[in-house]
Amino acid sequence: MKQAIALAVLLTASFWTTASAEEAWSVADLGWLAGCWESVGGEVGSGEQWTFPAGGTLFGVSRTIHDSKTIGYEFLQIRETDDGGIEFVAQPSGQAAAAFAMVRMSADEVVFENPDHDFPQRIIYSVAADETLEARIEGMVEGENRTVEFPMKRIDCTPDTKEK
Repeated sequence: MKQAIALAVLLTASFWTTASAEEAWSVADLGWLAGCWESVGGEVGSGEQWTFPAGGTLFGVSRTIHDSKTIGYEFLQIRETDDGGIEFVAQPSGQAAAAFAMVRMSADEVVFENPDHDFPQRIIYSVAADETLEARIEGMVEGENRTVEFPMKRIDCTPDTKEK
């Protein structure tokens, strides 16, 4: 009986420690996202660029190039909310903005969700030790799970000004 009580106390303490740690996350903990990221397998200029966190926000922009023309873009924001949460706001190619609440964060991954959004309903960023970034969107489309991955690698943000 004493072992069962001790186990229950340990599990409860573990739960509250985890919950408190999750509540302690801030936008500043996403500094690993800052910089320039080039799409792996995409045309030059395709990828994302993120500012360093400051004032409770990160700002980003993504761009997709095909046949040397911009065919898609997205203005991005990760911000702390008044209620102490964190949200991801995306405005793709001139569409209305959509907000996704952070549901999980670790030292190398962040997950945002909006179950009421058409597609995606989940946005995930994870960084690896080799300076690669995996952006992934997930959700339901016509009753089927869909996942789209956007592998990227860190690059120097200094533009190449040579004429081509």
